[in-house]
Amino acid sequence: MELSMATDYASDTGNAEPYLRRIAAAGFRHVQWIHHWRHDFIYTAPEIAHIAEVMLELGLSLYDLHAPTGSEKNWFALVEYQRRAGVEIIKNRVEMCRALGGSVTVVHIPKSMPENAGKWLQLKKSLWELEEFCVERGVKIAVENRARDRFAGINQLLADNPADFLGLCYDSGHGNIGGKGLKHLDAVKERLISVHLHDNDGLTDQHKSLFTGTIDWAELMRIVAVSPYDKFLTMETDMRNSGFRDEEPFLAGAYADGLKLMRMM
Repeated sequence: MELSMATDYASDTGNAEPYLRRIAAAGFRHVQWIHHWRHDFIYTAPEIAHIAEVMLELGLSLYDLHAPTGSEKNWFALVEYQRRAGVEIIKNRVEMCRALGGSVTVVHIPKSMPENAGKWLQLKKSLWELEEFCVERGVKIAVENRARDRFAGINQLLADNPADFLGLCYDSGHGNIGGKGLKHLDAVKERLISVHLHDNDGLTDQHKSLFTGTIDWAELMRIVAVSPYDKFLTMETDMRNSGFRDEEPFLAGAYADGLKLMRMM
């Protein structure tokens, strides 16, 4: 298992090339592309080609990529044309992931609550439309757990969809809010295909540096170690609550924290 760094540690919009260069300079050899995860942004062929060129120059590889749930292009939107547009933007990220050598696209899902029943029906429709497209391209969808997630919706999605199409991205920060995430992860660890690693105080989503909050990292690493997942430990920390103003020491700290996790494994 190796270390990976999220591209959005300082900003998730604009040209990501400066961040890629700093990530590589810090010692990372892998990235998870998370830029524009909140926006209705479509990557075109020239943009994807340039990103590939920069990553090749820097010796960086990509395994997973975070697709957006946009404000208008939302793959579980109740408005049908917006849902269909959301499917198209996920297809764009699946194609981008494959072009950059990756094999997993991470997506957000709605909260599992009665008032979201319509959104879950739309989500399942979108998954049905995406399955053949993704399998043909060798890119899996990874659904990400939410804060205070009891995994009821995730468990149903995993039961309804084959492992060669759909798995879990475990977000450690989200799992820590409410305190039950590790228990739920342990029950579905066989379907783990991606991770987002960051810390918090158990109350809000802070994306703090590892070992600065209340996550039981030893238990999380135990679960990951006995799961089939053997790819990358992705640091999804950011500078917002890190105490760092400069990117270089922040990234150096993130890399050192990642090495500590690997020793725990």
